[in-house]
Amino acid sequence: MGSLPRDLDVFLSTTFTHLVIGGGTAGLVVATRLAENKHLVVGVLEAGPADYHDPRITVPGRFGETLGTDYDWQFATVPQPGLNGRTVPWARGKVLGGSSALNIMTWNRASKEDYDAWEELGNHGWGWHGLLPFFKKSETLHEPTQKRLFSDQAHFDLKFHGSDGPLQTSYPNQYGASHQHWHKTLENVGVNVNRSHFSGSNVGVWTTVTSVEPEQRERSYSANAYYQPNADRPNLVLLTGGTVQELLLEPAGDEWTVKGAKFTHEGEEHTIGVLGETVICAGSVQSPQLLELSGIGNPKVLQEAGIEVKVENPAVGENLQDHLMTLMVYEIDPSIPTLESLRSDPSAAKAADYEYETSRTGIRTTIPSSVAYLPFSHYLDPSYLSAIGTSITPPPNTQSNAQAEIQARRFTHDQNLGQIEFNFDLSNYSPFFESEPGKRYATMLQMLQYPLSSGSIHIPPCPHRGQRTRVENKPLIDPQYYAGPKGAIDLGMMASAQKLAHKIVSTKPLADIIVGRAWPPPPPAPRSSSQDSHNSRHENEDEDFTEWVRDNTTTDWHPVGTCAMGPRGKGYVVDERLRVHGVRGLRVCDASIMPLQISAHLQATVYAIGEKGAQLILEDWEARV
Repeated sequence: MGSLPRDLDVFLSTTFTHLVIGGGTAGLVVATRLAENKHLVVGVLEAGPADYHDPRITVPGRFGETLGTDYDWQFATVPQPGLNGRTVPWARGKVLGGSSALNIMTWNRASKEDYDAWEELGNHGWGWHGLLPFFKKSETLHEPTQKRLFSDQAHFDLKFHGSDGPLQTSYPNQYGASHQHWHKTLENVGVNVNRSHFSGSNVGVWTTVTSVEPEQRERSYSANAYYQPNADRPNLVLLTGGTVQELLLEPAGDEWTVKGAKFTHEGEEHTIGVLGETVICAGSVQSPQLLELSGIGNPKVLQEAGIEVKVENPAVGENLQDHLMTLMVYEIDPSIPTLESLRSDPSAAKAADYEYETSRTGIRTTIPSSVAYLPFSHYLDPSYLSAIGTSITPPPNTQSNAQAEIQARRFTHDQNLGQIEFNFDLSNYSPFFESEPGKRYATMLQMLQYPLSSGSIHIPPCPHRGQRTRVENKPLIDPQYYAGPKGAIDLGMMASAQKLAHKIVSTKPLADIIVGRAWPPPPPAPRSSSQDSHNSRHENEDEDFTEWVRDNTTTDWHPVGTCAMGPRGKGYVVDERLRVHGVRGLRVCDASIMPLQISAHLQATVYAIGEKGAQLILEDWEARV
């Protein structure tokens, strides 16, 4: 058990070689790996508290209970015209461990082509083969038993997993009643089982690995996996409750050098210096926010915020890409237990808690694990997709946008990529549908993996003349969901995905536990049809989900790209070694550096980014003259 975070006096009196801003998923990876070098002294500033024991964080089957609490920054988008003017809540972790303390614990990787696309953009070493060692370095996979492997389709290939990394990963030891039907149902709609979904292709149906320590059945995340075992290192100093206001920059010739940071702690303002480098690991929302608050960004944005322009880079805060999600809700057999049912049945909840506390079994150990990643071509005509790709391909003989070319290629080339994720689980997860007392529900989730919609995150204009925007002024999050011609393509892809989702749920054996579709409400049955207790099967294949998708799309909490990695002068923020263009002594290392969205839940990739980023920093430190 590691010691508690060190206090303010110790932090302020320490001379740091490296300062990490943000004790989240990537930040704690970077900090602990740097601290393995005893000649370095690493400071970590985290705005949230440290809490290793809150069951809302640690118990797998209580995922989601921290959203909207003090552990959440509680951001929200600006009104989205593509969503009929709605705003969307954006949860981000405000606790040691960051969003790795709040997420659903899904542990997977994207396809090889996704990472190779980063390298194609000019980022040497960031392709599949360059990243694979860091994926493996971060984890220890605990193999399932042979019985679990066959009964739960818990397939794996040890060549592609780590065996001695800090993060503990495992297959669940218990699943909801629907999981036993999942693979066969998908096979019945023409989807193959993927028995090695970590080896470079996630396409197909499979059971997901989770970031859960298998003995105690508790969440494994950056706080308890990376930081806590290293908390007693004398050269690793953490301060929680410290919110960075801005970086301290000094001119150095024609560039600027970061010399430290200004932060607040319990209402008082302090400064801390750094001899070497500062590494921003504040995530896709707050990393660009901090750059802009420090005078690095688009001059127009900075001037409107009352902030001196020090480093001009219009790319800061741009290129925002997020996974879009819809949730279809189905009424199921009322005898099937769900996590949602525990909230309305205190005695059942008490029994579930007791079982978990005494034997680490039961419904409190379950996590959504029934997954399928499919290409659009599984349910849309290839010629239609090819026409879309052609329409968004940059014109020849122009200064083409390499990112746009890659996005277009995903439509026009014969690439077998997971363009839509389908995930089925017991309970009503929709924020738009209220469960009816006495009924049980399940949710079919659809997530668009490669959105063409691209937005931005910027600090807001100064609220009062003569003042400047501060960190307390929440950033303007504008993902541009379904906006413009490319957004219309996203909308069409999502509307079509709902048809396949309903087809899956209406296919046996999964259909055997379904009573009917609850959300969206099923259309009226044709008058000529006989009555069918499974009213969800009356839907016509031509049912138009477009407006329902507009009204029901939300975030899958996977924003990337706002400090994108790429060559200088081509619209990027950091180089392939994560150094901020035009600034000395400053790097960004988190999901914001991902130049293109990937087809996967983000956390495994963010851990790999943290591992690789730490190695780059150590290499450059050793090579300094």
